[in-house]
Amino acid sequence: MSDAPLVAIFIGSISDKDVMRSCSDTLSSLDIPHRFTVASAHRTPERTAGLVDELEGQGCRVFICGAGMAAHLAGAVAAKTIRPVIGVPINASPLQGMDALLATVQMPPGFPVATVALDKAGAKNAAHLAAQILALSDPDLAKRIMELRQGFKDGVEKAANELENE
Repeated sequence: MSDAPLVAIFIGSISDKDVMRSCSDTLSSLDIPHRFTVASAHRTPERTAGLVDELEGQGCRVFICGAGMAAHLAGAVAAKTIRPVIGVPINASPLQGMDALLATVQMPPGFPVATVALDKAGAKNAAHLAAQILALSDPDLAKRIMELRQGFKDGVEKAANELENE
């Protein structure tokens, strides 16, 4: 995207790309400039810290972190910034995402991570939550969100009518 990113999406591993792509797609559908990249809390902690600093300097306002297994990425980012951090636990282990969920949601006081659902539903909701945070100071974005929600409502009503008329 040509504009400076307002949202950063970090994934802990390239294997998380397909799950988190829906987050990027949702932000794109709302015309929110963002950056989508790999930044591991364990394998590349210096890169992760450097990206947080770099993106804050460019005006990034929300960080979204998707990670599986130990899932410390969101916590590592929250330790580095006071900007909102949203964690997306990813099912990447025999524990079916429970390890990622607990690692993401259990943060010490003063270092919050807003935690959404597992996998693709969580990735989409992370984008929606980031959009709502940004919409607090962007009336045009708030309008786009309301239009999107109206589309969801219209889709349910259409499906209900079709089902009832079968």
